[in-house]
Order: sequence, then C-alpha cells, then structure tokens
Amino acid sequence: MSDPSRQSPKNPQDQPGSTRIVAGQSAAPKRPLGLKVGIAVGILALIGGGAAVASAVNGGTPAAVRETAPAGNPAGELKLGYFGNVTHAPALVGVSQGYIAEELGDTRLSTQVFNAGPAAIEALNAGAIDATYIGPNPAINSFVKSGGESVNIIAGAAAGGAQLVVRPEISSAADLRGKTLASPQLGGTQDVALRAWLASQGYKTNVDGSGDVAINPTENAQTLKLFQDGKLDGAWLPEPWASRLVLTAGAKVLVDEKDLWDGSLSGKPGEFPTTILIVNQKFAADHPETVKSLLKGHVKSVEWLNNASTGNKATVINAALKEAAGAELKADVIDRSLKNIVFTVDPLAGTYEKLLADGVAAGTTKQADINGIFNLTALNEVTGGKTPAAGLGKE
Repeated sequence: MSDPSRQSPKNPQDQPGSTRIVAGQSAAPKRPLGLKVGIAVGILALIGGGAAVASAVNGGTPAAVRETAPAGNPAGELKLGYFGNVTHAPALVGVSQGYIAEELGDTRLSTQVFNAGPAAIEALNAGAIDATYIGPNPAINSFVKSGGESVNIIAGAAAGGAQLVVRPEISSAADLRGKTLASPQLGGTQDVALRAWLASQGYKTNVDGSGDVAINPTENAQTLKLFQDGKLDGAWLPEPWASRLVLTAGAKVLVDEKDLWDGSLSGKPGEFPTTILIVNQKFAADHPETVKSLLKGHVKSVEWLNNASTGNKATVINAALKEAAGAELKADVIDRSLKNIVFTVDPLAGTYEKLLADGVAAGTTKQADINGIFNLTALNEVTGGKTPAAGLGKE
C-alpha cells in the first residue's frame, strides 16, 4: 500500500465492498427542538427510533436472514456505525481511506451514521448494526441492562476532546444556577459528564430537565443554533462542536474535561475515553476473524492519524465529515478540535468504574458489576501489545 499521508481523500461509496447509509437525523434537522422541561421524556422515546431507522435502511430484513456466513467463518457483511464528529476520526479515516474495507476482504462493509450513542446502542442491540464507534457511557449502560450479554469493548479510538462551553458572562460554576445547558443526548457520555460535574458543584439535576440547572439533550447542530439565538447558556460537547461554539458563536470554555482526569485511574493524565469501538457479543462469537479484520483496519486508521501531517489530516477528516455529516469544517475549527484529541487504541479501562459511578449518580444507569465488558484479546493480537482491561475483562 502506498504512503497514506500522500493519499487523496476517497469517497467511502467508491470503496469496493462498501455501502454507506445514514441513520437518524441529518446535520440539518427539518424541525427545531423545543426548549422546555420534559424534553428528556421525548428524547427517551426517540432513542428507540434509532434502531427502527437503522432497520428500515437495511430494508427491514431481520439480522438472522441477512447473515449468511456460518458461525466461525468470516461474516458476509459487517454493519458498522459511527458519528460525524472529529472524535470519531478513526472511523472517518478508516472508512473513507478504505483501511477497514481492505482488511475485511470479501466481507462487505456497510456503514450507518448516528448523532448520539443511545440511538447507536439501540441499533446494535436490535441487530441493525454489528459494531459501532461510540462513547463509553452508552456502552456501559447497554452492558448493565443486558446483564453483561450485549456488547464488548474491543478497542479505544479517541481520548479527550470534550468541554463545557458557556456564554462569556458566565465566569464560574456559581453562575450556572437557573441556567439552561445542553448535552448531545440523555445518557450519552457528555450528558453523564455534565451531570456528574454539576453534582460535584452542589447542583441537583433530573433526567426530566428539572433541577437547579436545566439540561436539555439536544442534537449538536441544533445546539449551535440555539446558543446563537440566546436560548441556551452553554453545553457540554465533543469536538468539533465545542470548537464551533467557541470560534463561531463566541462561547468560552468553563470546563475542559481533561482537567478533571489526573491520570490516577489510567496512568495517563488528562486522558479520558471519548470514543471506543464496541461489537455485538453474538456477532463476535460467530465471526471472530471478521472482528479481528475490523481491528486491523481500525489500528491502521489510528496509526495514520498519529503519523499524518496536520494539513493532510485536516483535509482527509474534512472530506469524510462532508460525506458523513453534510458539511466541512472551517480551518480554525478543525485545527482547534484536533489539538484537543488524542487518538489511541487504548480504551483506558481503568476509568470505567468511575464512568459507571457517574452514570449511576446521573440517574442514567444502575449500579452493577461490569466485569467482562472488555475483550481486548484480538486487539492485543493485532498490535502485539498488552493493552490492559484493568480487571474488567479479557486482554
């Protein structure tokens, strides 16, 4: 293969054995989201809709019918989910540059783009997708709800790249009482981080949007518009949305999440898991070689991100974002975004007990034993390394 740093962006629809479809809202929603207490109830109903949409775009065919490869053999198709965020750059690059499709060989790659984690989890659990890039908290929630039988985390993808950005006149946590903040989706990783941080500041929040600080789960692109219209006071967002609010809408950073992680849990100060790669446990058991091939493509993508020049990295990611989310980013936005993110195959397993505790405190999950959530054996075979599971699964 030629030097990837010299390759021009490729359209994922042009990749042999690859099909791209989009699940969920587009980057430009057809109707605005209302800002009122109780919006979270509607969001909970919409979460299940992600699976329904994903099923529809697959023609409504049950997963058992679509899967034709016998157990133990490579799958006939791998259905992969990801988001149109810079924190999902390993997916954006892996799909657009053909690394994943190339490693899958005769296994057809189809992709679906989601806006937030809970909807992707619903699609995964329904069999509409087989694996997905996602934030850690929806993965934890799925594992807990299923009694440890739904998903496994098989690799990390990105660390960092999430911030609480607010109106310029807000100078401290004390100024947030009575304010309205947004997160991408109820129970998502940034939603849990926001609720946990507010609790540490003495504020009470509720999943119905009530409390000392109102939290309205809102689709990222709509958050930008609502902030510009003066209807939101801030939001806890992943990149590039945090940078877009800062550079486009005049927001300022009140909390950079990296400052909340001192490295005592992971050994890596300032790093916290933002994006990971998970797989449906049954699919992994039936097609271990396909999972290993997916990981090979994933590892190549992360290596490319860590070795490419800044300019080429921005060009490739921007082209992939245009395909996935419908628009490219301005140069200053993508530059700021990339400076805030570490691309790594390490899922930072030592942080997951805290992530679980934060979800319990936020009211979006329940206390449970998450031993077994990781299966890093294939990753360690592919890399020849020893990425740790921190006692929470296989390595």
